[in-house]
Amino acid sequence: MDDDLTLALFDRQMRREARPDHALTRVERDGDVVRQAGPGEMWNGVLWSGLDEGSADAAIARQVAAYGARPDVESFEWKLYSHDRPRDLGARLVAAGFEAGEPEALMVADAEEIAAIEAPLPEGVVLAPVTDADGAALVGAVHDQAFSPGTGARVTTRLLAQVEAAPESVLALVAMAGERPVCAARMDFAEGTDFAGLWGGGTVAEWRGRGIYRALIASRARAAVERGYRYLFVDASDQSRPILARLGFAQLATTTPYEYRLR
Repeated sequence: MDDDLTLALFDRQMRREARPDHALTRVERDGDVVRQAGPGEMWNGVLWSGLDEGSADAAIARQVAAYGARPDVESFEWKLYSHDRPRDLGARLVAAGFEAGEPEALMVADAEEIAAIEAPLPEGVVLAPVTDADGAALVGAVHDQAFSPGTGARVTTRLLAQVEAAPESVLALVAMAGERPVCAARMDFAEGTDFAGLWGGGTVAEWRGRGIYRALIASRARAAVERGYRYLFVDASDQSRPILARLGFAQLATTTPYEYRLR
């Protein structure tokens, strides 16, 4: 995999020419800015910008105004990548009232290579696909335990809406240890692109280090290959980045979420 060429392809397909990531969202273009908009429980934010020192501040103000006109949207995100221009775009966003979140690593791998990894599950653990409200609630329960309590409700709502409206666009899996959900993750399929995105992977604390997260990655990779996708990409936290690197993912950039609270 040529990292520079793959990053350029990612920027074109997944950012400049982005498609909505959910059946309830739409992609809008405002000059040199590409943004996604939808109901408040969906992800709202800027995906790509081609700005310079002379155009950045006005473009930022336009996005604040555009999202501010949507009464159901409480906040939106500007997804800034380390190679975006101008170089001081992050500082300009902060000056305009955005708050920077934790940086993550954009990591990409060849889907076929990841699909070939042997990743057995621990004894007694099985993977279950999410097809209904009960399954979506299990994903939310894992999210509450693996990340922050109280955050699972939004994950459940968003996933269920996607499963019901466009089941072909998402694959969500829950690792079950008996009746208990212990790990969960999803994969979004961007039709017409070479990339499938891995999202929301989390394992409850006492089940970490047993290979379940690795098994979920390999399982989703096989599904991506079956559908004809060439690459997998992940926005990786500090916790998951070493695991992904050992599996063969390469870091192509750093991405930082800048959030603007509207109300």
